Amino acid sequence: MNPLLEHHSSKQCRQDVTEFEPGDRVKIWTIIREGDRERIQPFEGDVIRIRRRGIGTSFTVRKISYGVGVERVFAYNSPLISKIEVLRKGRVRRAKLYYLRQLSGKNARIREKRLT
Repeated sequence: MNPLLEHHSSKQCRQDVTEFEPGDRVKIWTIIREGDRERIQPFEGDVIRIRRRGIGTSFTVRKISYGVGVERVFAYNSPLISKIEVLRKGRVRRAKLYYLRQLSGKNARIREKRLT
């Protein structure tokens, strides 16, 4: 990779984001701009995908809202993310959890990773 490009991209990468993996339940606090006002809104769900591309890294979070599945893609280095909080670690055997889209109810649960 170009050293100049690598230098600039490393300066723009966030250092304050906690590490998480697919299967983890996270709460993302995002900054929402409405006109001239700003507010912080949480989005809580399971990480179903992480796409690692250096500064272009993104992750997808899925939650069920009123019986409908909602997925949202976040840029890992976005300045609109104020905080990422890992609520629980999930125990999964895949990197991409797209199969959760077809499951519902108790079948869509992710087992918790035991730390012993």
